[in-house]
Amino acid sequence: MRALPPMARGYVLGAVLAAAACVAPALTDSGTPWAAVVLLALLYLACELVKVCRLLGSRVPEGIGSFFPVVLAAVFLLPPAAAALVALPGGFAGAVAERPARVRRVWHGAQQAMAAWAAGRAYGLLRGPDALGGGPSAGSGPPGWVADFPYVMFPAAAAAAVFCLVLTALDGGILATAERRPAATAWRGLLTLSLAPHCVHGLAGLMMAVMWRSPYGLPAALLVLLPMYISCWVFAQYHRERAAHRATIRALVQAVDIKDRYTRGHSERVGQASAMIARELGMADDRMEVVRIAGILHDVGKLGVPTRLLRKDGPLTPEERRIIELHPEYGHEMVRGIGFLGEARSAILHHHERVDGSGYPYGLTGEQIPVLARVVAVADAFDAMTSTRSYSRARPVPVALAELDRCAGAQFDPAMVRALTGAIGRHGWHPVVTSDEDLQVIRAGAPAGAAGTGAPPPPALPGLPAQGSGPADETAGPPGSARTAGAPARAALGVLPAQEATPTGADGPGKAAPPPGGTPPAARPGRDADGAGAGG
Repeated sequence: MRALPPMARGYVLGAVLAAAACVAPALTDSGTPWAAVVLLALLYLACELVKVCRLLGSRVPEGIGSFFPVVLAAVFLLPPAAAALVALPGGFAGAVAERPARVRRVWHGAQQAMAAWAAGRAYGLLRGPDALGGGPSAGSGPPGWVADFPYVMFPAAAAAAVFCLVLTALDGGILATAERRPAATAWRGLLTLSLAPHCVHGLAGLMMAVMWRSPYGLPAALLVLLPMYISCWVFAQYHRERAAHRATIRALVQAVDIKDRYTRGHSERVGQASAMIARELGMADDRMEVVRIAGILHDVGKLGVPTRLLRKDGPLTPEERRIIELHPEYGHEMVRGIGFLGEARSAILHHHERVDGSGYPYGLTGEQIPVLARVVAVADAFDAMTSTRSYSRARPVPVALAELDRCAGAQFDPAMVRALTGAIGRHGWHPVVTSDEDLQVIRAGAPAGAAGTGAPPPPALPGLPAQGSGPADETAGPPGSARTAGAPARAALGVLPAQEATPTGADGPGKAAPPPGGTPPAARPGRDADGAGAGG
């Protein structure tokens, strides 16, 4: 308890006292059906303990969560106080991944006891016990007895909803007090994510209660749990596999970030922008996730590029440039055997293709370029222009969007550019980007170079690359182009010119306006960023 803030300690203590008040009537009431209470409590305890026992050589997937059909069956079969008592042993024994483990177990037990008591009260107020038949006792019904269907489903659904509401309300409170989350965000998304699973558990609990009260009794009720538990197991395995997929993606991104520290954070921002474009285009959720993954992994082929080229201080030779331009093919080869990436693999291979056919590696044109690759190309260029580098400030969002629009039809797919513009117009784009020395927050519409300086960077989560903690992806400039004198070693993996503090000129795709003073584009330093207006 000492590790918790004082407010969280008080909150947990209050929950424990409330749970004690919920179960106290069952301990003092001589009519409590103790045989059913003990049996259901042991059954729920066994369902929770099995998660920490080795089965078939491996642990039960962590995502399987608490097995609430037994608790909800107790809600339907027993008085509210007795149902709260059933929830305690399983809540205390549930798996806990973080410390303090004892406090978390006590919290889970108290939380579930209160939720079961509230659900039981709601069930009773809606005449659920009468519809199920036999009152709150645990005995079987008479031969030929049938529950009052479909009415019994109404109080059962209400009880499951109340059970979910109490759990999520208490969860939000502990997040607000223990993790000091703002009240406006502590409860966000909890109910919408939990309601459907709890209703499914409620349906299984009702089936178990109906079979328990039927002439077939307890054995039939236990048979209901088997397919439900198998379904939960399969669902948890699915989530475990998805977690492994995310870990694979994270490891690849971290490997790229470590190799080329000047692009750290770029991949995840490109994934975010790609998802915004996909959402604006009306793509289905599953394909939108594939687009996001494609954006995150688009530069994974940099792992196959010699580090000396990625960090070379000076212009690239034509041979070095050809090596750099192999990175999409390297990336495709690296991920070709990762089946869950699906369509994202083609985006990794073709994200440097251009609509006019002057891109690489295959010089595809127009509709020949995969849709996801066209999405990632726009997101990649946008983040490159709006991210601060060690040698240049980020461009304002409107300037970057205007540059994308100028290059639409030649370098980028106009539909993708319009989608990004519309998405940003509705939702905004306010990434935190950093230079090597300080943190910059670039606001939409802010003048170039207007970001504040000297602010300390926020602490990064352990094991995760900081968002915006480095400059965006860079690409090689045209052969012979110079680089910024004294800038940190960096190299290009694309065909776009340098981001300048001033917008590019209107002399056509691939040309950049000379800065004040008249330095011609070919001789101007800094034309190595993966931004819009690409040179050939």
